[in-house]
Amino acid sequence: MSPAVWVWRVPPKVEYFYSEKMKLIAFSKPRWFRGNDTHTKWNPDVARGDLPFTADGGLSLMRLVRLRIFGKSPINAYLRLNRRLWNSLPASAITLSSIRSYGNFLHSLARMQGGRAQASSTFFLRNRPQLELIRRLVERHIEANTLRVTVLGCSTGAEAYSVAWRIRSARPDLRLILHAVDISRQAVEVGKAGVYARLPSKFTNTDIFERLTEAETRELFDRDGDVEIVKSWIKEGTGWNVADVRDPAIVDALGPQDIVVANNFLCHMEPVMAERCLRNIARLVRPRGYLVVSGVDLDVRTKVAADLGWKPLQELLEEIHDGDPCIREFWPWHYGGLEPLNKRRHDWRLRYATAFELVPTG
Repeated sequence: MSPAVWVWRVPPKVEYFYSEKMKLIAFSKPRWFRGNDTHTKWNPDVARGDLPFTADGGLSLMRLVRLRIFGKSPINAYLRLNRRLWNSLPASAITLSSIRSYGNFLHSLARMQGGRAQASSTFFLRNRPQLELIRRLVERHIEANTLRVTVLGCSTGAEAYSVAWRIRSARPDLRLILHAVDISRQAVEVGKAGVYARLPSKFTNTDIFERLTEAETRELFDRDGDVEIVKSWIKEGTGWNVADVRDPAIVDALGPQDIVVANNFLCHMEPVMAERCLRNIARLVRPRGYLVVSGVDLDVRTKVAADLGWKPLQELLEEIHDGDPCIREFWPWHYGGLEPLNKRRHDWRLRYATAFELVPTG
C-alpha cells in the first residue's frame, strides 16, 4: 500500500469524533510550527490558557528538574543556594514585585521537584482566624437546631477537636454531628481515643500543643500524668471514619453537610489528582453550605472555584491567609508553601479566599 497523507478540515461549529484505530507518523523540524500555526479555541478540558504550551518552557523546565548529574539534582543545589540568599534579604524586599516574581519561580521548581507524600504533623488551634470565621458562620446558623460538619484529612484529631471546641463553645444549644475522616486507620484510632502525650509521637514530629495557652489547654483537656485527654463534652457527637476522600462513595456514606473542612492534605497530591479530589469534596456540601479549604495548590483551588461558581467569603480573608505561620514559612522552598497575598492580582479575592459558600447553579 502506498503512503497516504490524511488531512481533515472540520467545518466551524461541528464536533468531530473518530472511533477507529489510527497510526500516525509525523516528521517535522523542531519548533517549526512555532509562530506558523493558527488555532481557534483549545478544548478547556485538555489545555488551559491561550495555547497548550508556551514556547515549550514548561517542558524544558520539567526536563531540567528531572536532570541528574552523578545521581545528584542540580536543581536541589540551586534551591539550597537561593534559600541562603533569600534568607539574607530584609523582610521589606520580599514585597517587591520583582522579588515576589522570582519567589514564584522558585516555588514552581519546588513544586516540580518535591516528592509529594502525606504528612500527619499538625497542631491544635492551628489557624485561629479560620476557626473564628467558622464560629461566626455557626452563630448565623440560627434557623436549625442541628449542624452537620465534616473535617476531612483529620489526621490524629487535633483539627477535628479544635473545630468541635470552637463550635460548641459558641453554640452549646446546637446538636453538632461531626464526622472526622482520614485515610490512615492508625491516625483515626489516635484521634478517636483523644489521648495525647506531651512529647511528639510517631505520628507527628511537632508539638501539637505549642499554639495553645495554658487556659485553653485546661479548657480542652483533662490532664492525667504526662498525657492530655480531650474533654467528653468536646468529643460528644463526633464520629470517626477511615475513608479515601477521592472515592465518590464518600458522599453517600456521609450525606450532605453544612460545613466541610478540608485543610492541609490536598497539597500533598499531584495537581491533577488534587483537582479531581476537590471536585468530589464539593459534592459533600449542601446547597448554600460552606467549604473551608486551605493547604492546597492555589492554582487548583482557583480553577475549581471558578469552574463551579463558588462564592468566596471575604471576611477575615487576609487574617486567615497569614493565620498558619508554618505553611507561610515553607514558601517558596517547599511544594506545600503558601505564597504571600498579592492584591495586585485581578483575581486575588478568589485566589486567596479559603472559605466558600457553595451556591447552586442553574
